[in-house]
Parts: sequence; C-alpha cells; structure tokens
Amino acid sequence: MKKIQKLVGEEEKLRMPIAQGLPWTTDEPKCLIKPPVKKNTIPIDLKLHSDIRAVERARFAHQVAEKGRLIKQYKMERERQQKLEEEEEIKRLRKELIPKAQLMPYFDRPFVPRRSEKQPTVPREPKFCIPRHKTIKCCRMSCNDMSGPSQLQHLPSSVEKAEALYKNRILQ
Repeated sequence: MKKIQKLVGEEEKLRMPIAQGLPWTTDEPKCLIKPPVKKNTIPIDLKLHSDIRAVERARFAHQVAEKGRLIKQYKMERERQQKLEEEEEIKRLRKELIPKAQLMPYFDRPFVPRRSEKQPTVPREPKFCIPRHKTIKCCRMSCNDMSGPSQLQHLPSSVEKAEALYKNRILQ
C-alpha cells in the first residue's frame, strides 16, 4: 500500500510543471524586424487538357455538321436532277406513244401457210414397269413376288406390247 501511495505521489509531482523565470540579464530585449509584406499572387493562366480537348471536340463537331449538311444538300440536288430527268423521259415517252397511222398491208400477195416438212411424231405407249435400279430394296422383294408367272397373266395387252417394243429396240 505504501508503495502505491508513493507511486501516486510521484506521478502528481511530475504532472505539476515547474515554473522557470527569465534569466537575469542587463541587455535590453531585441526588437524583431517585421518581414517584408509579400505582393498579392497573380494566378497563372492555366491551360487544362480538358479545355483544349473541348475546343478540339467543338471544332470536330462543327466539321461533322458541315459535312452532313453538304451531303444532305448533294442528295437533294441529285434527287432534283433525277426528278427532272424522269419528267423529261415521261414527256418523251408521251410524244412517242401518240398513235400514228400504220402502213396498209399488201393484199395483192396474201399469206398462205406452207405445210411443214418434218415427219409427224410416232406415239409411244408409256412404260409401266419400274427399272430395277430405281426400285427400293424392300420393294424389290414384293415386286419379284408379284412378277411371277401367275401375275403376268393379269397384265393388260398394251403393257405386253410396250415390253415387246422395248425389247425390239434394245436388240436393234
């Protein structure tokens, strides 16, 4: 306990400042010279990059607007020229389309059609059988089953004639 009281007393002494007096001198105190008053600063004209960029951008926007205006004027001029050309074409066509008298045909030599020298076409009966290479595999079996001797008896005579003509042409 005594130790604690002792520590608390020392801390209180350290907290209290010790006043120190001025030195005993016979010299008069020196007057400090006031520093000269500075002039007011003049701001320097700053050129910011953003300001320069804004001026360039405005100039560019003006050029783009001028170019757009010229293109628009050119298009209007071209449309006007095209319209004039179309009107002139219409006027010219109207003048050409005026009905005019046709020359009289010569009736002293009437047109007589001549008979053609070509031979008339020979009619052929259609082929009802499907070639083997055009049939589907699954249909070949059914076709082969149907093409037996019992099925051939029921075929019409025109088909038999067509097959006979076909065989004759192959042999020739």
